Amino acid sequence: MYYKILHNISQKYASKWLVLLVDLIIVGFTFFLAYIIRYNFQFEFDISAMLIQIPFVMAAAILSFLAVGSHKGVVRFTGFKDVINIIIGANIMATLLIISTYFSRKYEFNEVFDIPGSIIYIHLLLNIFLLIGFKLFIKSMYNTLTNDFVPTKKVLIFGAGNYGMITYDAISNDPKNSYIVTGFIDDNEGKVGKKIDLLPVYNLKHITAELIEKNKLEEVIVSIQNIDPTRLLNITGHLFDLGLHVKIVPPIQNWIDGDLSIGQIKNIKIEDLLGREPISIINPTLVNEYENKVILITGAAGSIGSEICRKIGIYKYKKLVLLDNSESALYDIQQEFKSQGLENIEIIVADVRNRTRMDQVFNLHKPKIVFHAAAYKHVPLMENNPYEAVSVNVGGTKNVTDISVKHGVEKFVFISTDKAVNPTNVMGATKRVAELYVTCLKEKGKTKFITTRFGNVLGSNGSVIPLFKKQIEKGGPITVTHKDITRYFMTIPEACQLVLEAAAMGNGGEIFVFDMGEPIKIFNLATNMIMLSGLRYPEDIDIKITGLRPGEKIYEELLADGENTKKTYHEKIMIAKSRHIDMEHVENAINNITTLNSSTQPLVIVSSLKLLIPEYKSNNSTYEVLDKKN
Repeated sequence: MYYKILHNISQKYASKWLVLLVDLIIVGFTFFLAYIIRYNFQFEFDISAMLIQIPFVMAAAILSFLAVGSHKGVVRFTGFKDVINIIIGANIMATLLIISTYFSRKYEFNEVFDIPGSIIYIHLLLNIFLLIGFKLFIKSMYNTLTNDFVPTKKVLIFGAGNYGMITYDAISNDPKNSYIVTGFIDDNEGKVGKKIDLLPVYNLKHITAELIEKNKLEEVIVSIQNIDPTRLLNITGHLFDLGLHVKIVPPIQNWIDGDLSIGQIKNIKIEDLLGREPISIINPTLVNEYENKVILITGAAGSIGSEICRKIGIYKYKKLVLLDNSESALYDIQQEFKSQGLENIEIIVADVRNRTRMDQVFNLHKPKIVFHAAAYKHVPLMENNPYEAVSVNVGGTKNVTDISVKHGVEKFVFISTDKAVNPTNVMGATKRVAELYVTCLKEKGKTKFITTRFGNVLGSNGSVIPLFKKQIEKGGPITVTHKDITRYFMTIPEACQLVLEAAAMGNGGEIFVFDMGEPIKIFNLATNMIMLSGLRYPEDIDIKITGLRPGEKIYEELLADGENTKKTYHEKIMIAKSRHIDMEHVENAINNITTLNSSTQPLVIVSSLKLLIPEYKSNNSTYEVLDKKN
């Protein structure tokens, strides 16, 4: 309430003319003070002459301040540029007084304009100090009064360089902020032990429980741009262990109009701790790739499919056809796009296993680009339901690819997975079979078939991130299948940007793989998420090792045996150079697999997959018996 009263008063009364009036009063006072100082605090000067000169000095001040607009600045937000304006205005006024004195003495006219040079210079210095000092005093008083009514947190800023100063200024200049900066942290030993704006600079090792208790610290704001994720992980780990919350300044390209505001300082996210640099892809040809095209996305309600829809939504497509078998999730996407005002969106509830239905969809909408994201992807579920995995991941893919060739689709982009590489489970094996079938069609018809292969995506349906969040909310424990299990990770937007890039880059027949950096230990991911929740492991949330699930392997791979890569124009995207395959044999084998029905025994289905994919070796699964026979 008090803040609103102060704000309303400042808005109503602190007009630019009031600011100008106060500045003129200060100028008049400093002119009198300049005479007093010049004459050693004795009144041994012509007071009447000084009083006659004051109106002329005021007129010079008005002209100067109006010229630079120093009165237009909001006093409570006085910053560096306002200070410069005041200095320029004071110098212009002094220059006018010097010029008037010169001509007054040369042509011997009115003494009003004849002001001693020493008075002018003293007056200039006094104006600079008092005009700036008064505005900074008002700003400080305003911030002090408003902060008295706002709950505050004492924080440290990690980074005592340029971006640390920008962060400090953003906090200091925001009257609504709830932070009190008490110091800086920096890795540069040359800065440690020194002070910035009277605030100490610490090394990370100096941040101890005693220091936190003494200064009542609550948070640390990481201001460093492009910080190495591994270093960030070490920093946050140390700070979390001390019970401090950590926030981070966003990349400079995300600042509003190039300026940082407090509202942009966010809690650190798990994506920031992935241990690899985010991948940025900028390709202006994407605009031409999707402009005026009918684009079909299967699996459009899933994590990847829906994000592809969102990415394409920014282009001038002709029509966007969203197809999925999940009506509720598809309805949610439809409502999301309606709220955004996206037009020419067709929502279709259909199953990719229904060949006749797929043919009808293609015949009606005549898509030119197809993104095939529809698939079953949960490893343990598919291990127990191999027929469903084959029917959707192989049979569904076969239907959509065959019909794409039939209807002359320009490009077909298949979404694969790193689990298709040297598979140890049914899901990965069926995705590898689908990859092979897509490869077999690369020279049939005019359709260009492109495959993208990447690892896990953060936040996708069924991924570990949402699971861990739910387990933390329930008080734990977090369940991890093996302490050494690792996975490659990327964000959903990154994965989908790769898919769009592949569609524009591909000429047909390629398997694109991503340089996803170093794999992440799931156990470490779990401990980081506990810390990000403001809790501690194992005191608050424990981690339970449950053992590998059927078909699960400890390490994932991006390249199969016998594959290597060649570079593309983007350093993070490679093309897998696959080994030679007998296309006729593979195609016949796949056709036979898709004829299997739901009454076929799981061992028979899996055996057929293993005959087609020799590198498929089951792990922690009942199907390991098939490998022993071989």
